[in-house]
Amino acid sequence: MKFSKKQIDRYSRQLILKKVGFIGQKKILKSSVLIVGAGGLGSPIAIYLAALGVGTIGIVDKDHIDISNLTRQIAFTTKDIKKKKSSTIIKKLKEINPDLNFKPFYKNLSKKNINQIAKNFSLIVDGSDNFSTRFLINDYCLKNKKILISGAISKFDGQVYTFNFRRKKSPCLRCFIPDVPLNPDVDNCEYDGVIGTMGGIIGTIQANEVIKEILEIGDSLCGHILIIDGLKLTFRKVKLNKRSDCYCNGKRK
Repeated sequence: MKFSKKQIDRYSRQLILKKVGFIGQKKILKSSVLIVGAGGLGSPIAIYLAALGVGTIGIVDKDHIDISNLTRQIAFTTKDIKKKKSSTIIKKLKEINPDLNFKPFYKNLSKKNINQIAKNFSLIVDGSDNFSTRFLINDYCLKNKKILISGAISKFDGQVYTFNFRRKKSPCLRCFIPDVPLNPDVDNCEYDGVIGTMGGIIGTIQANEVIKEILEIGDSLCGHILIIDGLKLTFRKVKLNKRSDCYCNGKRK
């Protein structure tokens, strides 16, 4: 792969980094990342990954843009209200970096379609807002040995997880939360509320973790949970061990 002058100019600040360089930038340009959810997390994730040059970016989201989304879903404006999120955000991403491949999926992720949608992506980023989808993605990535970067926000708090299922010792989401909570609204900002800036903080960290995993640099978050308190402004990295009785150890169905 040869770099054009335009590409050298675009990625110049990354190319001069010793841990990136031309070899690293090639890895980024050849990578494929599926983002589930184009909301408060998906917006900053998608914007940064497009700017960084991730070669193929897929966006899964069946929602339409509502005025209540605009406090945290920074990819959208008032003019976008009632438009499809997946196709609208891709139009914005093409304006940022038109040389990439973008694939919108205007549908909800389900057991029936997840393999068809995700099979050609090496890395999945979970920006969804419900436990059912998170467990679905977790189980699929575990089964197919894909890397999963997951994030969650609520009120003034946020969490980031990296599960690298190419590693035998990687825990999974069920090691932390064994089952879907009985109350389906426990993880929904529509009921608990959320400050918009947390989406930017967590989503940007997720994008950073994606690049680290693509380049295989730095300390992986795999095996830990990053917990952020936006009011106290504290960042805690807590150890997450692989549970012996967990689904990822073949002990639970």
